[in-house]
Amino acid sequence: MSVAKPLPHDAAALHVSGTARYIDDIPTPAGTLHLAFGLSDIAKGQITGMDLSGVRQATGVIAVLTADDLPFANDVSPSIHDEPLLSDGTVHYIGQPLFLVVADSHLNARKAARMGQLSYAEETPILTIDEALAADCRFEDGPRIWTKGHVDQALSEAPHQLQGSINMGGQEHFYLEGQAALALPQEGGDMLVHSSTQHPTEIQHKVADALGVPMHAVRCEVRRMGGGFGGKESQGNALAVACAVAARQTGKPCKMRYDRDDDMMITGKRHDFRIDYVAGFNDDGQLLAVDFTQATRCGWALDLSLPVADRAMLHADNAYHLPNARITSHRLKTNTQSATAYRGFGGPQGVLGIERVMDHIAAELNLDPAEVRQQNYYQAMPQRKMGLDPSPLQTTPYHMPVSDFILHGMTEKLLETADYHNRRAAIADWNARQSILKKGIAFSPVKFGISFTLSHLNQAGALVHVYQDGSVHMNHGGTEMGQGLFQKVAQVAAHRFGIDTAQVKITATDTGKVPNTSATAASSGSDLNGMAVANACDIIRDRIAACLAELHQTATENIQFKDGMVQIGDERISFAKAAQTAYLNRVSLSATGFYKTPGLNWDRIKGEGTPFFYFAQGAAITEVVIDTLTGENRILRTDILHDAGASLNPALDIGQIEGGYVQGAGWLTTEELVWDDKGRLRTHAPATYKIPACSDRPDIFNVALWDEPNPAQTIYRSKAVGEPPFMLGISAFLALSDAVSASGPNYPDLQAPATAEEVLNAVQRARG
Repeated sequence: MSVAKPLPHDAAALHVSGTARYIDDIPTPAGTLHLAFGLSDIAKGQITGMDLSGVRQATGVIAVLTADDLPFANDVSPSIHDEPLLSDGTVHYIGQPLFLVVADSHLNARKAARMGQLSYAEETPILTIDEALAADCRFEDGPRIWTKGHVDQALSEAPHQLQGSINMGGQEHFYLEGQAALALPQEGGDMLVHSSTQHPTEIQHKVADALGVPMHAVRCEVRRMGGGFGGKESQGNALAVACAVAARQTGKPCKMRYDRDDDMMITGKRHDFRIDYVAGFNDDGQLLAVDFTQATRCGWALDLSLPVADRAMLHADNAYHLPNARITSHRLKTNTQSATAYRGFGGPQGVLGIERVMDHIAAELNLDPAEVRQQNYYQAMPQRKMGLDPSPLQTTPYHMPVSDFILHGMTEKLLETADYHNRRAAIADWNARQSILKKGIAFSPVKFGISFTLSHLNQAGALVHVYQDGSVHMNHGGTEMGQGLFQKVAQVAAHRFGIDTAQVKITATDTGKVPNTSATAASSGSDLNGMAVANACDIIRDRIAACLAELHQTATENIQFKDGMVQIGDERISFAKAAQTAYLNRVSLSATGFYKTPGLNWDRIKGEGTPFFYFAQGAAITEVVIDTLTGENRILRTDILHDAGASLNPALDIGQIEGGYVQGAGWLTTEELVWDDKGRLRTHAPATYKIPACSDRPDIFNVALWDEPNPAQTIYRSKAVGEPPFMLGISAFLALSDAVSASGPNYPDLQAPATAEEVLNAVQRARG
């Protein structure tokens, strides 16, 4: 059986040996040119003068392009065409591309790009959430508001009420491979683009528009990325379009890659949020009503901000039944980098908001925060299955019934295996005896919806060939960014044919093979592409079976594909022999496959419907220690129990869970983005922006899978595992808050990211 095996990543040996090929490793033809952008150094204003004579005269420069030199569309936006490749005269943020340098080397292009002499009519930028709210500078006409129940009445009647606010910063993607593209002119005006992108079809589309050609004249190929995390869903458009336009003008291959500083200055980050809340609850900590106001800083262009903000609203409940809820969302326009997709896509921000409410309630009532969370969970699925609970299904704030909630059992199991209650008592004893070092422990769950909220994206295609020697060539619309998607889908293909995965050739994602692909995002890569590949394999397998059945005068149900062999009644032949037999009998051994997610129905304006096919769930317990004199802190231990359904590959899934947790903890602890009052990003390099290092992982790190098939009809009843574990890192933030609470009687009101400075400030607040 090929599925459910903990096989290594298909390129693991290439990764560790340094031979995995990325965009910058592709051998380029002689005469390949290199590109760099000239960038703005003000946040808002109009360009009044652009002297590029020094740029044109610089060493190695072949051409310099401005917006006026672009032949067709000057747009790289994934949404509403509000993002010019090169400034049309207006400057929106520091780091915006103004002109394009084409030179004979990467270094010469970068040097020349800094020689432009520009003058501006500078204007006062809008940089913060408060400034944008005051100026009513936003996307959409007003706030988006979703409501369930009678919020104001329930708040007024609640025995207890509290309010608060939590700020959470953005996050730099910090993929190991930066943004990169290579455009190779073909005959007849066609263009081949190699791009480090999660969305090859969008690259194809934007390049075609920029060249004024149909999409069939552009082919985009992606073998792998060195990380993406959402940062390559739309941010690669500018490089690919720039390379294609320059290649068209010069007739030469053109290549572009951002250096890390340029990458961080130009590209979008995770959306930073402020969430204000008012909550009403009873003596047991049960939440009776909550009123959330979510304000998000979207940056200068729309990009994907609307669906990101929507998903933050969609996850404002996380794992908790909210009988009365109002969620107000402000999507604010500012003169900063255009915030974009990032692992979780707004979900983590929404989840952190409700987790802060649960923690605040527990502190107010002096209850165990884990018990408060359990008190507010949705109904357990097993009770409903056994008919023990005849009441109607509980619904989310967007009125979707929750029928597959399994966190009750998962929580009890994790609390037991992690020895939560005894450790919590031991930590309380430690804190009573220690005056400087304080420990904290916290539990947090996640319930994360799986599907694109833009319904038409929930589709995938595949192309599968079986050769007459029994080897299989597989292609699909998903992209590989280190997450192991290709290996999982290869396992699916191997299982459908009953062969070993070594017989399946994994090939680069290519818009010339599978058209109209959706982005590899929303944790849906395996769900969508696994199903599409299975469909293609089944078509071929059934053709082979029909051929053999006719030749052997038996029914097709008597033919089985297993262990590299094909059983035909009492006779066994190899899969290779079966494929050759089908070929000799003129049976097609090539097929396209297709899949679309069923049962989705979503109205984002009303905030009603079924936006998700199912929920992936998980839980984490984290223990930390802080130094109350400096704010320095460490994660001591983490225990995770995560729901991957019937895992396609447990080894890959556990790796995703570990990485997601550490990245989530990094977002809320060490990773701080800082802009100055002019709008310049000051944390634009590894020297000033702190991603978690290997030493920041928990000293004890226990990860287990909850082995229960997905009730939804997914590929082999597996569940998505890309984004949901990210939110388990919230337990590290909550544990820091718990540790700070041991320093004094007041609620510490810890803000994110909880850097050492913020932890120290929170200690002072706790002490009053």
